[in-house]
Amino acid sequence: MSAMTPPSGRFEGPLHVLPVRVYYEDTDAAGIVYYANYLRFIERARTEMMRRFGLDHTAMAGQDGIAFAVRRIEGDYLSPARLDDALDIHSEVRAIKGASLIMAQAVVRPGPDGPATLARFSLTLACMTLADGRPARLPADLRRRLRDFAAAAPLTQPNT
Repeated sequence: MSAMTPPSGRFEGPLHVLPVRVYYEDTDAAGIVYYANYLRFIERARTEMMRRFGLDHTAMAGQDGIAFAVRRIEGDYLSPARLDDALDIHSEVRAIKGASLIMAQAVVRPGPDGPATLARFSLTLACMTLADGRPARLPADLRRRLRDFAAAAPLTQPNT
């Protein structure tokens, strides 16, 4: 990775882990991360995970005319993140379907007594055409890479 390439996270078993820092802009007046900013953190982590799988979102949109959209999301906020916290965003592909992915993501604060999960999200990403928003099959190369990864690092159980 060159000095000009921002970090894109790492794989730990079936998880992609993206480190993030909480900045002033992420917090409310009390120094607690504003709830909607968790969605920004997990969006960045999904993008970087896909980048690590070789997906170029710009090329996918420009050449193939398709993109991903969040179709469904469910979240649980368990404990607040605060200004200056170092966090890890965990992303895991749970299922690969024809035109969608089922994912689980968590915002985790590492610590000396072990990691603390601050928020958990379950979501469905739909692959769609940009021209009319209709469902589109996942690109074959991406599907293959995701399946190869899942075979090499078995997915965890849904309740973890």
